[in-house]
Amino acid sequence: MNENQEPRPDERPDERPAERLDRLQRRLAEFAAARGWEPYHTPKNLAVALSVEAAELVEIFQWLTPEQSAKVMEKPETAHRVADEVADVLAYLLQFCEVLGVDVLDALAAKIERNELRFPVTGTPTPNRHSSE
Repeated sequence: MNENQEPRPDERPDERPAERLDRLQRRLAEFAAARGWEPYHTPKNLAVALSVEAAELVEIFQWLTPEQSAKVMEKPETAHRVADEVADVLAYLLQFCEVLGVDVLDALAAKIERNELRFPVTGTPTPNRHSSE
């Protein structure tokens, strides 16, 4: 939020990002529970839904050049689509983590630490490698 914007209903100025993430994860669980969706929120179903939403994000970029893809947030119509798909991916990931009891921030911190050991800085640039190997 910049100084000219009103806070969004979900924003609390004194809230740390991890607290906000936890609160949003609880809201997602409450949303699903209020609609009786828990029986459908199995790890398999949530993993599939996460994959589908990630594919929908990829679809936005499918035929763009690297230069065009770097500018998608400059156009309101594509910026909105990207933001929606990012939200869908994150929502399903958080729901997946909730069902399995995975602390997403702890998992990410541990993965970064393992990657720092696997890929030490050597002083010479190397091509980017996917860190989930």
